[in-house]
Amino acid sequence: MSTAHANSSDSSQRTGVVKSEVSLNGMSGKQIVADVVECGTGTPVVFLHGLVGLNEHWELVVRSLSTRARCVTLEMPLLSLRKSDCSIQAVSAMTMQFIDKHFDEPVVLVGNSFGGHVALRVAHERPELVKSLVLAGSSGLIERTVVKGAPVRPTREWLVEKIGELFYDKSFMDPGDVDRAFTLLNERGGARAMVKLSKSARRDSMADDLGEIEHPTLLIWGKEDVVTPPSAGQGFTELMPNAELFWIENCGHAPMIEAPGPFAEAMHAFFDKQGFPSGADS
Repeated sequence: MSTAHANSSDSSQRTGVVKSEVSLNGMSGKQIVADVVECGTGTPVVFLHGLVGLNEHWELVVRSLSTRARCVTLEMPLLSLRKSDCSIQAVSAMTMQFIDKHFDEPVVLVGNSFGGHVALRVAHERPELVKSLVLAGSSGLIERTVVKGAPVRPTREWLVEKIGELFYDKSFMDPGDVDRAFTLLNERGGARAMVKLSKSARRDSMADDLGEIEHPTLLIWGKEDVVTPPSAGQGFTELMPNAELFWIENCGHAPMIEAPGPFAEAMHAFFDKQGFPSGADS
């Protein structure tokens, strides 16, 4: 990180962090409770996680950006979704509902993996809700699923192998994430939910829709991503009219965890191009 952004991100500790829950209407009619963490002021930026993601996975990136933006992380209970609520379409609809209810201006949508796919769906179906997009390892074009052959009750060893595939440097894999996933996937219907969500995303190709998404888009891609390989990032760049691609060397499918500094710097530069106020201007 540059000195300017590193210093400003330290000061973000003083901007205040607010945690809350939000109730969203699922397609089934059931109320789905999501966790929200918010800090900072300025342009609203909403962060969306992947299938086994958490709000805290964005923490270091948010810390850097919260001096110039209103950063909101939305954590959906994806592995607890059931029936008609368990699809890319349903999660996208709930995300649109969240933005409709909580923001009075278009937001920057930042999404990793499944969350990137949701961001694309929102931008395509409700373009007025979105100011710009930041996508990291997004599904929707080319994806090698890590849940193929998932057992009904996954073992911890299976999870260590599969979650490990998300990282170039396996030391970034948090044992706590493995424990949490092990608990959720061994609850009744948990593993089925993961497989169902993954399949719904794989069936929902965005290839024919990407040319219609005209929002400024930053693609942040790990050069060693084996889930959505570099060819996926290049494909998005070629198909989206206003997309630019930022590569991160020695990085896998979750660059906000493996390389939060370069990730935040790329977003700062992207925001500068769009004329968003800097921390010093806010």
